[in-house]
Amino acid sequence: MADSDALSTGERSRRNVLKAGAAVAVSGGVAPLALAHPAVAAESALPPPASTAEVTLRVNGVRRNVTVESRVTLLDALRERLGVTGPKKGCDRGECGACTVLVEGQRVKSCMTLAVMEDNRDITTVEGLARGDELHPVQAAFIQRDAFQCGFCTSGQIMSAVACIKEGHTGSHAEIRDWMSGNLCRCGCYPNIVEAVRDAAKGGKL
Repeated sequence: MADSDALSTGERSRRNVLKAGAAVAVSGGVAPLALAHPAVAAESALPPPASTAEVTLRVNGVRRNVTVESRVTLLDALRERLGVTGPKKGCDRGECGACTVLVEGQRVKSCMTLAVMEDNRDITTVEGLARGDELHPVQAAFIQRDAFQCGFCTSGQIMSAVACIKEGHTGSHAEIRDWMSGNLCRCGCYPNIVEAVRDAAKGGKL
């Protein structure tokens, strides 16, 4: 699907995330267990201490410094280390889109990228859209069109919708459905979501 392809390209690809994790895993230089004394082998079987890194994330216009293990995802860094809970942990494997944020203006599933890969980058979450009491046009359109029920997926839907509009993929209902297909709604509000995206795009105030 087009949205899934867009989120899997570049340095945040599934392959690069796995490579980064593998680099951390082998950093301890574990000796072959078959050649080691049993006691040494048992000790060597323990995972090496995870390396840490100091990361600067510019979250919703505010510079936030955080020390994280190299394997920590951007989603976990935002939610558990910085208290930014708008992005939701749904599937935790890049399928549902509830964790969608914007990194340098591009939509990213934050459970599928490491925090260290986004060092010194601008990250926008749903908390950063409104201007004081004035809702972002996409937020207002979602309310107007009743484009949510339980609300769990809504923050990710809204962030993906903002990107979808800026990317210019709102020419038709079919195009919107295609480019929003990486965000799942278990409540089945898809028709209302499409209408909300179309309304916000027509407003031209993004």
